[in-house]
Amino acid sequence: MPKNLAQKIIENHLVAGAPLSGREIALKIDQTLTQDATGTMAYLQFEALGFPRVKTKRSVAYIDHNTLQTGFENADDHRYIQAAASKYGVYFSRPGNGICHQVHLERFAVPGETLLGSDSHTPTCGGLGMLAMGAGGLDVAVAMGGGAYFLTMPKIVNVRLEGHLPPWVSAKDIILELLRRLTVKGGVGKIFEYTGEGIAALSVPERATITNMGTELGATASLFPSDRLTLEFMKAQGREKDWRGLAADCEALYDEQIVLDLAELEPLVSCPHSPDRVIPVKDAGQIKVDQVCIGSCTNSSYQDLMKAVNLLRGKTVHPAVSLVISPGSKQVLSMLAKNGALADLIQCGARILECACGPCIGMGQAPVTGGVSLRTFNRNYEGRSGTASAQVYLCSPETAAFSALSGRITSPCGQGPVPVPPPPSYLTEDNMILPPAANGAAVEIIRGPNIKPFPQNSQLPDQAEGCILLTMGDNITTDHIMPSPAKLLPLRSNIPALSDYCLTPVDKDFPRRARQYKGGFLVAGENYGQGSSREHAALVPLYLGIKGILALSFARIHMANLINSGILPLTFVDRDDYHHQKRGDMLVCDNLRKQITAGDTLVVINKTQNFSFPVQLNISPRFKEILLAGGLLPYTKGADNDG
Repeated sequence: MPKNLAQKIIENHLVAGAPLSGREIALKIDQTLTQDATGTMAYLQFEALGFPRVKTKRSVAYIDHNTLQTGFENADDHRYIQAAASKYGVYFSRPGNGICHQVHLERFAVPGETLLGSDSHTPTCGGLGMLAMGAGGLDVAVAMGGGAYFLTMPKIVNVRLEGHLPPWVSAKDIILELLRRLTVKGGVGKIFEYTGEGIAALSVPERATITNMGTELGATASLFPSDRLTLEFMKAQGREKDWRGLAADCEALYDEQIVLDLAELEPLVSCPHSPDRVIPVKDAGQIKVDQVCIGSCTNSSYQDLMKAVNLLRGKTVHPAVSLVISPGSKQVLSMLAKNGALADLIQCGARILECACGPCIGMGQAPVTGGVSLRTFNRNYEGRSGTASAQVYLCSPETAAFSALSGRITSPCGQGPVPVPPPPSYLTEDNMILPPAANGAAVEIIRGPNIKPFPQNSQLPDQAEGCILLTMGDNITTDHIMPSPAKLLPLRSNIPALSDYCLTPVDKDFPRRARQYKGGFLVAGENYGQGSSREHAALVPLYLGIKGILALSFARIHMANLINSGILPLTFVDRDDYHHQKRGDMLVCDNLRKQITAGDTLVVINKTQNFSFPVQLNISPRFKEILLAGGLLPYTKGADNDG
């Protein structure tokens, strides 16, 4: 039977299960990546699991998030991660070497292999034909130790790109159009596989822009074939030995199909405060802009920045606009410096930031109060920029550069754009990537005073009882659950300190109330936990005593993180039951272990209102065993002891 590309890679890495939509499968993981905002916790968990050395083909630790060092905390985390990487067999990308997804695409991604990363934008490497997925740090720690990655077999969606992009329309506009059509929930439980004549004109960095922002659809992964353009990119990176041609078979079948006529697209912009609030740039209304940011793991490649340079060269940024540039990697920055483009950017008035995530995660460059910030990033959640009142819009590098000059959100127009073909070769000096020590036993690991033990759950009790501490609406993000602006990112290794800020964007009094009642339950609407893969959004509620979350639906990674922490992710059967829950109501679930073992439907009693209602725990038998054990760590250690 003809197979699509996702099926081929999955079947080649299948450890357990049948690759049928909706069934649980287990995949062998070839590579892993971590970054410093999630990495400290991931390596603490790796140590707790007792693995002496990683067993993957390649694992890489990146320092790219917490690079603003206003105190000792971030520096201590970096020292810990570097030592842990050296000791346990992980390559270490030093601060300044670049953003994990950009560097991994350049230097490590391999077509046909699997990649699991403790960052939700890990699917970026799907632009090179790699099955790349984001996950919580504990799942990545298990994979580093040689364990399989378990997930529900996604539906495979064929996105057929037909025709050719008009002038001034870019890869960013392709993924924004998909977000406009499908919303941030449209990709949950799906892999998007791109085919069609339109992909022939998309370079690997352009494809990576699309696969990167597939995460905003809620997709498990996004995937392009490995073809002639992939080979050219890998040759230019000096890595042609890693290339292999990969594509779907002719007549391959898919669960769904979407057709995009590229010729019909136009420059688009995502409006505050969700990536799927997409409109044509021409309809944005010439909104005055205070800040323009070009970069992030979505649009910080050499080609992206050269497009901006070609528009900015010889001109001056509008006097009311602050323009900041974040090159995606040392490779990109070095090439801009070598060809004179860096001088052009400086001359036009751009502010050059280091090769890191920077403003995308609120690490510096917060906009003015009530300001409009136009960004080539992937997320524009309220408050994520560091300024709660800011209005953040997302767009392509071309639109960003035009707008930086005009002072208003402006659609690219005028003469045809100056083409930026992929370079015949890239600067490939890897002196900022450190290999692990040959003798890991000799490496000393030092933990700074801010690095605290992570919370661990105990075996699930037979009764869960507590009050509803908070009721919430739809699309609550992990930024809501565990905000991470520049002031809080240094606390990522200190769960007790972070707990003072849990869910404060929704209710500033939540941490105090959670402590007062010694934990309880949360109630939420659709797509609870969308956004970042940060498992802190599960670990901090665990520390505060949260027993379960009752929601209309969950985002994939966050639901797995809740289960890994031993927190119940319960789904309402009847929407009316969601609306009937009130903050302060006392909930109880009796015979909990027996109910979980018996089936997928549990009964919860609202003692305050004196009614009972059903909820779904529609998860695999393995996930149920993890919950009963109190989380993935005790489950894995118990399995090791048994075996």
